[in-house]
Amino acid sequence: MANRRRGEVALALGTERYTLCLTLGALAELEDALGAADLTDLAARLGEGRLKSRDLIALLGAALRGGGHDLDASAVADLPLAGDLETMGTAIGAVLAAAFGESPAPP
Repeated sequence: MANRRRGEVALALGTERYTLCLTLGALAELEDALGAADLTDLAARLGEGRLKSRDLIALLGAALRGGGHDLDASAVADLPLAGDLETMGTAIGAVLAAAFGESPAPP
């Protein structure tokens, strides 16, 4: 179960339930994956809302690993999204809001 006080967000994809969390390690991983110079640059890039599919894989993967799931980029790319893309987007938005100091939206 996700703990919103710790910045965790629940996400159901297909028949599986996951916990997303952007830990410091997950943020460092995202900086590298997205070529961001620092956290400010990362926040600006994510705030633009213009992400490629590969960016979403990196973001979702980092948040899943931060939430305790041992999934590599290939496994993340293979997650079922049929009908769940909006759900995933909402969960990613909530985990980003939690990491960057805004109140997380309810799942």
